[in-house]
Amino acid sequence: MTGVYVHIPYCVKKCAYCDFCSVPRDASIDQYPDALCREIELSRDRLPYEGPVPSVFFGGGTPTVLPAEALIRVLDTVRRTYDLLPNAEITTECNPGTASYADFVKLRAAGFNRLSLGLQSADDRLLKALGRIHTYEQFLTAYGAARDAGFQNINVDLMHGLPGQTQADYLDTLQKVCDLGPEHISAYALILEGGTPLYTRVREGEVALPDEDAVADMEDAGMAYLKERGYARYEVSNFAKPGRECRHNLIYWNDEPYLGFGVAAHSSARGKGDWLRWSNTESIATYLKKLQRGKLPTAETLHIDKKEEMFEVIMLGLRKVKGIPRQAFLDRFGLSMEKAFPEAWLTVQANGWWADDHARYALTPQGMDHLNTALCYFR
Repeated sequence: MTGVYVHIPYCVKKCAYCDFCSVPRDASIDQYPDALCREIELSRDRLPYEGPVPSVFFGGGTPTVLPAEALIRVLDTVRRTYDLLPNAEITTECNPGTASYADFVKLRAAGFNRLSLGLQSADDRLLKALGRIHTYEQFLTAYGAARDAGFQNINVDLMHGLPGQTQADYLDTLQKVCDLGPEHISAYALILEGGTPLYTRVREGEVALPDEDAVADMEDAGMAYLKERGYARYEVSNFAKPGRECRHNLIYWNDEPYLGFGVAAHSSARGKGDWLRWSNTESIATYLKKLQRGKLPTAETLHIDKKEEMFEVIMLGLRKVKGIPRQAFLDRFGLSMEKAFPEAWLTVQANGWWADDHARYALTPQGMDHLNTALCYFR
């Protein structure tokens, strides 16, 4: 099976912390849906594909800056070109300030069945510091409209470690969100990326972030609270009600094939024997020009050798609470992790970070707290 990702690079404005491939909407937005449809159609006979498709994910940027009709047209093109499962998970990300009840009704009727709303915080003061275009009240309006339109699977994105944020602030946001009852919550720590406006403000002393210990305390308190409210942690930063784990993200964390369409989109699949990763151009102008000429907008293709493929499976799979099934690793590579990385295996074991699970390679909660360190041993 192969997942499908569709990248929409446009936003109303770029958030202060964002280093994703996104730009304020401009005149090119009118040409972009046609180019996406053309890329999807051209790809069917030119890219490696193992059907069917269990998940389609529209991400960005902010997909809902496009009219609902444009998103639906792109989804219909995916559906015509690839073999979608009847129960495929079809998600779009949405900024609460960019969609209405009428939009949600159209999207739901067209087959979108999962919505990912970017809230980040219920505190308008913190939203302003992040450069978000919406208020908490606007989020509540969007959430209610989505429910009224028939969306029964909603994720809410949250962040902690924000400028001036306290643990009480974060727990207040979690309580307000949990009281609404979304099926899924993504709770990420803010990562300060170089070159972003927020990075510059922090570096110049205009704003201060909580220190590492305060952020770790927020995270621990948040995980405990989410567990109390019935949200099980299944990945480093993702929590879900039973059976509501994000199928699309699990494709990534299981290192399964996926095709990415749109500017800067990445893909991963098995080629003729070896594993391939490729990415599209990050230039919107180049993307549009290539597709007008009937060419795929691929910028780079990497052939991944067996050792690197094994590391990627470990790097992604150990993010999950359930880790990596031992038999799946053996079937894919013909040897166990212990034999492939004996020194790393023993070092993680000596640290006491392997969970006691004979069927899986999984980290203990303490091991997950030290995930980046654990992964360094496999390099």
